[in-house]
Amino acid sequence: MRPSDGAYVLFEGIVRNHHEGKAVESIFYDAYRPMAEKEIAKIVDEVQTAYADVAIAVVHRLGHLVVGDTSIAIVAASPHRAEAFAACRTMIDRIKETVPIWKKERGPGGEEWVGWQGKC
Repeated sequence: MRPSDGAYVLFEGIVRNHHEGKAVESIFYDAYRPMAEKEIAKIVDEVQTAYADVAIAVVHRLGHLVVGDTSIAIVAASPHRAEAFAACRTMIDRIKETVPIWKKERGPGGEEWVGWQGKC
């Protein structure tokens, strides 16, 4: 944290045990890492431009994750809480919309790729 910061917001995306009415046991995240990292860096730059006093860090895990695991962590530090919350919310929304990270859910009924449309 910086001496000027009065707020520190952490968002963690957690693997849950259900999605759209189906049981989920685990998730496998995959990506073309250079492209995904470039897109995340672009979003960080855009959000930091929109919220000039906010510092942001993002980590998105890839590979096999089980229920309860953290899939993504976003940290925003700012002099004021409103900007930190807004920046965090903007980051997760933009990441889910544009970053080419693909998710395969595994449940009792088998495996299924979900949410990949438009990210190729």
